[in-house]
Amino acid sequence: MPIAVDIDVMLARRKMSVGELADRIGITPANLAVLKNGRAKAVRFTTLAALCEVLDCQPGDLLRWEAEEGTGSGPLDRLAEVPDS
Repeated sequence: MPIAVDIDVMLARRKMSVGELADRIGITPANLAVLKNGRAKAVRFTTLAALCEVLDCQPGDLLRWEAEEGTGSGPLDRLAEVPDS
């Protein structure tokens, strides 16, 4: 998946456990683990805001985009296929 999740990095920097973070943002540890391990398909802005508030960080500290190697199917690749008029 091209979106990498760095919640574990921020947890280590803040010396906080997954259980404590889950309690403080109001979700189950299991749901936080799904997000933390990059298996979530979506994240609510309210959850992202709570993560940022508790971890004292910005969304970009938790989420980053990584290009997938060899896919050739990204939006910029499709633009290259459009002929000039």
